[in-house]
Amino acid sequence: MYWMEFLTVAVIHLLAVASPGPDFAVVVRESVAHGRRIGVFCALGVGTAIFLHVAYSLAGIGLIVSQSIVLFNALKWLAAAYLLYIGFKALRAKPAAPAAAQSQAPAPARTPRAAFITGFVTNGLNPKATLFFLSLFTVVINPHTPLLVQGGYGVYLAVATALWFCLVAMLFSQRRVRDGFARMGHWFDRLMGAVLVGLGIKLAFTELK
Repeated sequence: MYWMEFLTVAVIHLLAVASPGPDFAVVVRESVAHGRRIGVFCALGVGTAIFLHVAYSLAGIGLIVSQSIVLFNALKWLAAAYLLYIGFKALRAKPAAPAAAQSQAPAPARTPRAAFITGFVTNGLNPKATLFFLSLFTVVINPHTPLLVQGGYGVYLAVATALWFCLVAMLFSQRRVRDGFARMGHWFDRLMGAVLVGLGIKLAFTELK
């Protein structure tokens, strides 16, 4: 009975999740810099954050945020500040130390928990995601659709998002791909830092329409 509505939701979500943005940039950076396992945990963080958007959309809080310039701007500036923070950290990347120095003082390993939090916060604070889910649950999905069915849509959106970014993580963490980026060394980190800073600045100037 709700298959056509579900297919509409699935297609719109596919188009949205496939377009490069902060989530994509963060997952790629984690995967290239730290490998498949860390990239996948970052992807799972992004997917888990979808439950946050779905929850407040079903509760009607997203509508309140979309109607309040103060709340929207607060969320926008938090998200922009976070992207700028991780972007500037990447911009400060230094050339790899000589092998001898590395053996004496190895860099601390990236933890799955830190990668998961990075993915979760990046997606969870994104006000564009707020507006996307608000429009999805108020315009695309019929308000008379049972709450249980809408919740099912939400589970699908979270799982599909996590799977998509897990595929991204697996692609960019392949040995050949990582070796290619590794030749750029700290320049890759700086490039991704510039991308994240640019996304943060763009987000900071996003206006509530």
